[in-house]
Amino acid sequence: MGKETDSSRHAFDRRLKQAMDRNNPDRAAQATGQGGDMTTVGTVLRAGTEMVAGLVVGVAMGWGLDRWLGCRPLFLILFSLLGGAAGVLNVWRLVRPQDALEDKPDPQAGPDR
Repeated sequence: MGKETDSSRHAFDRRLKQAMDRNNPDRAAQATGQGGDMTTVGTVLRAGTEMVAGLVVGVAMGWGLDRWLGCRPLFLILFSLLGGAAGVLNVWRLVRPQDALEDKPDPQAGPDR
């Protein structure tokens, strides 16, 4: 009878640990060792998407304006550069260090007296 209680206690502990891991993804990621890799892949995919999206929107706007106004590809070139710059800015906002955000003074707080 002691063996049954002992094995059921181990089974309960194992099921409890699995349930806790399902409810806490950080703990499960640390246990498997894969949490950091998937976060890095997600960040890289998002950065690439931000760059491409900014450039596509800029090119589309420039092409549309050139076609609508019937002029040379002046707006296409201009908006391509602006879209590329917007993409770079979005990627910079994504990957900038979080410490830089904490060091900024709060403009709403006003001067210290």
